[in-house]
Amino acid sequence: MYFNSSSIEDVEKLIKQINLIHEKYSTDYFETGIVKKYNLKKTLSTVPQNHILNYRLNLHESINDYMIYGDFRGLDFRYRVKTTEAILNKIQRFKERTEKYPVHKWMNDIFGARIILSSEEFKKLEESLDFWTNEFHLKSSYEKRTASYHGYHIYFQNEKNYFFPWELQIWDEKDVKNNIESHIKYKRSFSNLYSEQI
Repeated sequence: MYFNSSSIEDVEKLIKQINLIHEKYSTDYFETGIVKKYNLKKTLSTVPQNHILNYRLNLHESINDYMIYGDFRGLDFRYRVKTTEAILNKIQRFKERTEKYPVHKWMNDIFGARIILSSEEFKKLEESLDFWTNEFHLKSSYEKRTASYHGYHIYFQNEKNYFFPWELQIWDEKDVKNNIESHIKYKRSFSNLYSEQI
């Protein structure tokens, strides 16, 4: 495997560090007076697409510099900034829905991180989620379970409705293969859709 299984203590440390970096980056980005702030509790009709794409581009260009502010020693995790194509696909899907959702409910993973736990440690997660949500003022956390995917998702927003949420996925090592296959299948479907539109 390409990872080492982590512990509950590692997850708590990672949550704390991502939360700190999310707050620092978001404050630096939005509190300059240059970038307009949009209430992400509103729907896409009031949040311009370019606002989302500009945030994504700036984050992509600067995230590695910001990661230096965190103490990630001893943590085995992965992170990424969502591609422009994936964001455009997500925007399109939510534009087409008849029921409109607040932007912060679905554009919540422009930054995404993932950590893998042993099955034994994974079983302990539920006990800690409420504590972490309150302790670190997290936006939300929940267990996502489908036929082909299982994991816990934690969202960071630092209590500001104009900060884009970031996501941390926590996986059980026994679900890694299925989860990756599920991600690949999903990405392939939107890649095909995107290439048909070009």
